[in-house]
Amino acid sequence: MEIHVKTSDNFCTFQLKGRLDLTTASQLKEKVQQCLTEGHKNVLLNMSQVDFINSSGLGTLVSTLKIVRTNNGRILLSSLAPYVQEIFEITQLSHIFEIFESESEACAVFEERAVGNTV
Repeated sequence: MEIHVKTSDNFCTFQLKGRLDLTTASQLKEKVQQCLTEGHKNVLLNMSQVDFINSSGLGTLVSTLKIVRTNNGRILLSSLAPYVQEIFEITQLSHIFEIFESESEACAVFEERAVGNTV
């Protein structure tokens, strides 16, 4: 899996590409933890190029959600490929995660929140 991280003042954006499974799941978890350690509370996972996800990948996303929430942050998912979206619906994880159709929609949520906190 390829993971490209872009940081802004309010959140880290992770562009994921490839398979999210037992082999690659720990890599994602480590990168999210690093983001939190650097002081960023909020995480956006752009999953438009994730072409495979299994139970190990889903488990990692759930544990990552817990870690982010424990750090008083928020995790958003965007741009799920149809196959991945279907997996989220079947497992009902679509009710647990905040999922947006596009990265720009998810970014707007974090930017809106930042503006709300400064007023």
